[in-house]
Amino acid sequence: MRDVDGKVAFITGGGSGIGLGMARVFSANGMKVVIADIRQDHLDAAMAEFRRTNAAVHPIRLDVTDRAAMAAAADETEAVFGKVHVLCNNAGINLFNDMAEASYDDWDWVMGVNLGGVINGVKTFIPRIRAHGEGGHIVNTASMASIISGSAGIYTASKFAVRGLTEALRWSLAPHGIGVSVLCPGLVKSAIYESDLIRPDSLSRERAPVNAEFTARLAEIHQSGMEPDEVGEKVLRGIRNNDLFIFPHPEFKEEVREIFEEILSFMPEGEADPKRLIFEEGRRKMKADAKAAMARNPVR
Repeated sequence: MRDVDGKVAFITGGGSGIGLGMARVFSANGMKVVIADIRQDHLDAAMAEFRRTNAAVHPIRLDVTDRAAMAAAADETEAVFGKVHVLCNNAGINLFNDMAEASYDDWDWVMGVNLGGVINGVKTFIPRIRAHGEGGHIVNTASMASIISGSAGIYTASKFAVRGLTEALRWSLAPHGIGVSVLCPGLVKSAIYESDLIRPDSLSRERAPVNAEFTARLAEIHQSGMEPDEVGEKVLRGIRNNDLFIFPHPEFKEEVREIFEEILSFMPEGEADPKRLIFEEGRRKMKADAKAAMARNPVR
């Protein structure tokens, strides 16, 4: 989607961090932007900034796990700015605890926000984008943790799922002129280390203890992260180029290469059963057809 001037973007987790960086960049490039966030303090701080510039930005307080609230936010967005063209499913949380210590409540919370929030955004907005017929773009925020597994196991599982969902969605929407990207950032200046502050009371029955000293260290570490506006610039470039992957951080390239080379090293040698190849060739053809449809119907 090369021309973004006047287009409408809806960004979850838009009150701070990467979401706010995207909102600033989109707004500076002529877009109308809704920032949706569960934290009212983040929305208030962001809007104080945007009001100084008279930017076309509208705040909505939103819990992305609430499907009815997501639908209401979509209705409000259309009432304020009109048809949505860009959806950024960016809201995310993290638990920096050992996977073996995680409770079912921990799993339900992280998966509900990081994966469920993306599902709810996709389910709510894609029919609306398809219906207006003007094209659009979806950006789902995963993480480098969607490729490089780490010790934050639930977070890693959720981000691997977001990456898989996004890649499949890209081929599904290609014939409709809607682009899809997965954003895989590394360390960014954000408040994700404060995730436990917004944990719902309903999911607090079983929880691992929060290490205050470790949290303070995480806050310090995140201050050395990439500036959110730099990520936002790279996201906008990815939207304009209809890139499948948006990798803001260059420091992971060799590690990713090593991971995929290691994966290939475990692949067996030999000839495949021809009966299986019939199925696999059909699957490959479906993907090739989707790519061809994308070439015939480029995102607008």
